[in-house]
Amino acid sequence: AGSQALPDRAILGASSGAMIALPRRFVTVAGCRAFRTCRGSVAGSLLRGRPDLAGVQSLRAPRSAFLPARTLSTAAATKVVKTLDAEIKHEEEYEQAKEIKAFLNTSDFKFIESDCDVNMMLEREVDGQQVRIEWQLTTPFDPSEEEEGGEQAATDFCITVESKANGTGMSFYCSTQSGEDHRYVIGNVKAFANAEEKESFTAYNGPEFEDVDEKVQETLDAYISELGMNDDVCDFIDRMALDKEQREYILWLKKAKAFLSA
Repeated sequence: AGSQALPDRAILGASSGAMIALPRRFVTVAGCRAFRTCRGSVAGSLLRGRPDLAGVQSLRAPRSAFLPARTLSTAAATKVVKTLDAEIKHEEEYEQAKEIKAFLNTSDFKFIESDCDVNMMLEREVDGQQVRIEWQLTTPFDPSEEEEGGEQAATDFCITVESKANGTGMSFYCSTQSGEDHRYVIGNVKAFANAEEKESFTAYNGPEFEDVDEKVQETLDAYISELGMNDDVCDFIDRMALDKEQREYILWLKKAKAFLSA
């Protein structure tokens, strides 16, 4: 074929004869690199068969056009390290809310978390059933918005009650809400017969809770209350979601600084 401009999506042939459409940016960066280094490959053969790509090698810039990579990297990294160090000192002024420790000292739940993991869990056993309340960290909110009457962002969480004898159970998908009365709302309630159903992404998650008969709503609400779900737990979930984010952010700053300082 005669010389022609590259189309918006270039075509590379595979050894099987299949044709793969790739974006132009892939061809100009990764593709050209492959053509230069794989002369004996299918890609190299295609290049030799395309007069319009014969000058691909000329895209390589002379070494003199760049500063030594190590020198440039060190100079830029040093600047980043200084800013990270200042940020670490500022963020380490953070103090964990006293209510968090107070809850952990008096609650029947065991709190479980790990560094560098966004997930958290409260766990306890009630009458042969394992009760788990799971949630994740959340991004910080602006305290000034709360002072002006704005509401703190809700925290999504899941209460799972599972029989230790046969693995059956239920999961309550909930969210915290602002206010002094009934600090959480239930979205859906999932029932599962085994561990496979429990972990399945395609299993039925139950109806919208507000669409269920009011008597069923009331009894299920009372059920999870007996398992330990209350306003104090909601307060802890909200506080710990923010606390965890703050602690993970400080860890991130320190890991980034350590890497760039090496």
